[in-house]
Amino acid sequence: MKVLVTCPPMLRAIEQLRHYFEDKGLELVTPNVVQVLTEDELIELVPTVDAWIIGDDPATEKVFTAGKNGKLIAAVKWGVGVDNVDFKACEKLGIPIANTPRMFGNEVADMALAYFTGLARESYKVDREVRAGNWIKPAGMSISGKTVALVGLGDIGLATAKRLKAFDVTINAYDPFTKLTAEEAGVDTILPFPENLGAADFVVITCALTPSSYHLINEKSIQLMKDGVIIINVSRGGLIDETALIAALESGKVKSAGLDVFEVEPLPADSPLRQFEQCIFGTHNGSNTKEAVIRASLRAIEILFGYLNIK
Repeated sequence: MKVLVTCPPMLRAIEQLRHYFEDKGLELVTPNVVQVLTEDELIELVPTVDAWIIGDDPATEKVFTAGKNGKLIAAVKWGVGVDNVDFKACEKLGIPIANTPRMFGNEVADMALAYFTGLARESYKVDREVRAGNWIKPAGMSISGKTVALVGLGDIGLATAKRLKAFDVTINAYDPFTKLTAEEAGVDTILPFPENLGAADFVVITCALTPSSYHLINEKSIQLMKDGVIIINVSRGGLIDETALIAALESGKVKSAGLDVFEVEPLPADSPLRQFEQCIFGTHNGSNTKEAVIRASLRAIEILFGYLNIK
């Protein structure tokens, strides 16, 4: 049997994981993946393997149909987000599939806080200027007493709320699906979006990308925010309408943004976002710690071996 791995963090740790497959007589297929493979590449490759551990690739019905017409028996989505995977197609085609939830809450929350403090005190800007030979002293923003709009109270959102509370801020949370009370979630209040969004000094996005949350941060919702708001997104790029965000950064409505994710990844060389030096950009890397990668990979392997009846 052959197992295809297209998740970049798992691929980078593959030598630590290879023996789990080889001990069971499985052959690993490990293409060079920067962020994702294209649909056409997957349509060519997936039918040649028995199982697939998916990253953020376009795991569409076309890809799964091609796989079903070939050797594909089962798949696992590495990580939490599933917006790139057509689970309904797998159900229709009889391909067992699951993701690995609750793996990265703490790690992504840590990254959210790095953007949070970095943007408040402009530490990243200072670092860039010092390296360029300058000695700047920007007046940052005091964090204590500020208000944070926390969008999403899943595993990542709850871990982020726990960390934010140590900064003595007010947390207004938004999550129409949570069954928790504000006290249980560790926030000050849970509101329907976008109620009282204008009170926030920071908007931190930790929710899943779904049809209802696509472009949740758009021209209309940005206009409800206070002037000089700071936006942080450690979830999925499609939650923000980047055209609206660019306009708001140009006007000063949004002071700065910390974006670990983008609508198109890697961020295109001609993206207007690159002109805003007050922003901090990442590489969709919030979950990527050595410990978390091994943890999620072992869980993906466990699920996959179950589907393949490998003990």
